[in-house]
Amino acid sequence: MAESASARQEAAGPGASSAPLSTLKAFAGVLFSLLLTFIGLTAITFVIGRVMPADPVLAIVGDRASQEVYEQVYQQMGLDRPLYEQYWRYLMQLVQGDLGTSIMTARPVMDDILRFFPATLELATIATLLGIFLGIPMGVLAAVNHGRWPDHFVRIFGLLGYSVPVFWLGMVGLLIFYANLGWVAGPGRLDVFFDDIVTPVTGVILIDSALEGEWEIFWNAISHLILPAAILGTFALAYIARMTRSFMLDQLNQEYVLTARVKGMSEGRVIWHHAFRNVQVQLITIIGLTYASLLEGSVLTETVFSWPGIGQYITRSLFNADMNAVLGGTIVVGVCFVGINMFSDLLYKLVDPRAR
Repeated sequence: MAESASARQEAAGPGASSAPLSTLKAFAGVLFSLLLTFIGLTAITFVIGRVMPADPVLAIVGDRASQEVYEQVYQQMGLDRPLYEQYWRYLMQLVQGDLGTSIMTARPVMDDILRFFPATLELATIATLLGIFLGIPMGVLAAVNHGRWPDHFVRIFGLLGYSVPVFWLGMVGLLIFYANLGWVAGPGRLDVFFDDIVTPVTGVILIDSALEGEWEIFWNAISHLILPAAILGTFALAYIARMTRSFMLDQLNQEYVLTARVKGMSEGRVIWHHAFRNVQVQLITIIGLTYASLLEGSVLTETVFSWPGIGQYITRSLFNADMNAVLGGTIVVGVCFVGINMFSDLLYKLVDPRAR
């Protein structure tokens, strides 16, 4: 038995015994990279929050408070301590899940984020799905018809999608489709008389209203969601379409595509089964970056449409010198960005066996 086990190990080669060790090292490397990223993210946001001209003490006590009250609150907030000590104290609170208390809402920042972030998640997810299901076919169509009118249309659309300011596009959309035509609902997430009817379970109003069978609220939420999601999705669509076109053009010029065509394969099989399969890995990265960018970059869209998301929450907190809320929201968005990128890397390895 010992000889047979030894023979099996020799037959498997030296790589078999080192495979678990390599996996463990890779896992440790990922954890170390996450730790460094988290420390760097918190350090940068904390320092920026401390050097900003906004005074969090004045936001609490007001500008008519006496100097004694000001100094008392200043010390209670720990602002009299060295910067490194303040950061260490803040980091220990973060590890325990404590992001501090919001001056603006007088609630824990984590509770506010759990309340506002699902609205941004809902908006960014719908916008990303629009970009995927419309942008990828448009990019493939442009690449297949390179130099012809579909290609020119996609290129011009992509250029406009990147060039037009989102606040202008949002206001024009509201003026045409809401004020004049009445096809969609106006700003906000729901009509006022639908507020607080649905019990928030996930925080995503479409899911919560469907779970409770409140279909009138469900369709009202969709009516409010269509226009901001379309505006935000325009940028995702333009980017994904442009990158898909670029990737497909590169693959369609490869020799294996010419070989497949010479062998008599149908054009659809050549495009989707051969060329498109080789751009899936690159598209996963692009889609992940797009989704993460929409989560952190939807501030203007949320402002124009009065969408109660994390972007509007951070903006209002910044104007009110609520630095706990600003830092907490920024860190949560940054963690989501890193997490989405890591998930994209995982999908990359699942789709492409060569990367494992």
